[in-house]
Amino acid sequence: MKIVLTGSIGHIGKPLAQILVDKGHAVTVISSNPDKETAIQALGAGAAIGSITDLDFLTAAFTGADLVYTMLPPENYTDQQLDLEGRVREVVNNYKQAILKSGVKRVIHLSSIGAHRDTRNGLLRFHHIAETILRELPEDIQVSFMRPTGFYYNLLGYIRMIKNQGLIAANYGADDIVSWVAPADIAAAIAEIVENPPAANHYVRYVVSDELSCNETATILGKAIGIPDLQWIRISDAEMLNGLLAAGLQPQLAKGLTEMYSQSNRAVLYEDYEQHRPARFGKIKMKDFAKDFAVAFVKG
Repeated sequence: MKIVLTGSIGHIGKPLAQILVDKGHAVTVISSNPDKETAIQALGAGAAIGSITDLDFLTAAFTGADLVYTMLPPENYTDQQLDLEGRVREVVNNYKQAILKSGVKRVIHLSSIGAHRDTRNGLLRFHHIAETILRELPEDIQVSFMRPTGFYYNLLGYIRMIKNQGLIAANYGADDIVSWVAPADIAAAIAEIVENPPAANHYVRYVVSDELSCNETATILGKAIGIPDLQWIRISDAEMLNGLLAAGLQPQLAKGLTEMYSQSNRAVLYEDYEQHRPARFGKIKMKDFAKDFAVAFVKG
């Protein structure tokens, strides 16, 4: 099968490309960075170097593919001029037009938990926007939406706080239960969908590796870094917002992150997930990730 992957060879793209190449698929990886070409080729994949905001390039890259994997690119939240909604709409509408012009009939899109809602999900609303645009594709194009939960590696953002204050603090924490996922488990789930096409035209699959309270998470991470009594405390939304603003985030995006985190108590973000809970969790658990966390903690 001819497969085109967007997202270069990042946390998900690299293991996904390797899995698909190992399974015998002809894989092309799109990257905006020419320096990535050698690393992409080392995986056994082809490289298409260009920008996903260039519709002609994207259409050419998609042409002839049996399936394309799409995702929203990471953005710099400290960029005070960033129009995130405008950026999302530009990128996903480009995906939509390139899919239509190239004749691709299968799409797998990396979305997120919380994408089922248009409100009360903070920055995750942008994944709802992306899904809405892709759902406008004709019925003869099968679109699968992968909705991972919270990424393990987001926890790396607390390393400086732990070193400076000896704790983790956010506007969710303590006994709140959070679902976590490893990029490698997301890649494995995507590969399963590649080889086992769902019957539904708009298929949704949640991906999760482990579920723990914030206290349990803090204990596991704390033991890995030599702080066995590490605490994860819950602070107010106002304190959370002020902390993000002090870190230099654009005010509107800081508000979006604060709202997103405030809904991590499962009442809103997890409502659809709870109705469609995955039958199987991924293989990589928090105790596995804690080893990587400890390495990053020492380096950080």
